[in-house]
Amino acid sequence: LIGSGGVLSHAPRRSQAALMVIDAFLPEGITMLAVDSIFMMPQLGVLSEVLPEAATEVFDKDCLIRLGTCIAPAGVLKKVTVLASVTMTKQDGSSIDLEIELGKMHVEPLGVGEKVNAVIRPAKNLDVGNGPGNEWIGELEGGVIGLIFDGRGRPFVLPEDDLLRIDKLQEWSKALNIYPERFMDLEGGE
Repeated sequence: LIGSGGVLSHAPRRSQAALMVIDAFLPEGITMLAVDSIFMMPQLGVLSEVLPEAATEVFDKDCLIRLGTCIAPAGVLKKVTVLASVTMTKQDGSSIDLEIELGKMHVEPLGVGEKVNAVIRPAKNLDVGNGPGNEWIGELEGGVIGLIFDGRGRPFVLPEDDLLRIDKLQEWSKALNIYPERFMDLEGGE
């Protein structure tokens, strides 16, 4: 999923662009996210008619910024608090185990071009790309953000209570490092 346009290209932090793309499109399952670095894709489309190899090279090396992969279980949430359990094996042989929890977001750092082998076991009614409740086995690729585990559900519902909603938005913003930490703990309009 490639986001393009000024607001994404010029976001102060790439994590802000990632969250905008996730919130706008609500990707389900496993989705690689990227942004057009300087809103150049339309021009490269024209260039590809004349010089396809040059356009492809510029697109891959100068235009596309790989943000990372979003892992978002989708389906009917039936009394679950853990949407999926994940086991990842890095290229050095080390492994990471984590759970995608309901209502939470988590970023696991994994750089551009880095990959992990993953086994994702969704809850009974949830799907990450291999059918509801079915285990997904494959490779996940990192990016400038890493791997983004999104347990907010699809579609996600914001709490109606103002304080609860603000708490959730701040929690997700902290998880993705959207703003500098010094701005995240301000209270009462400071």
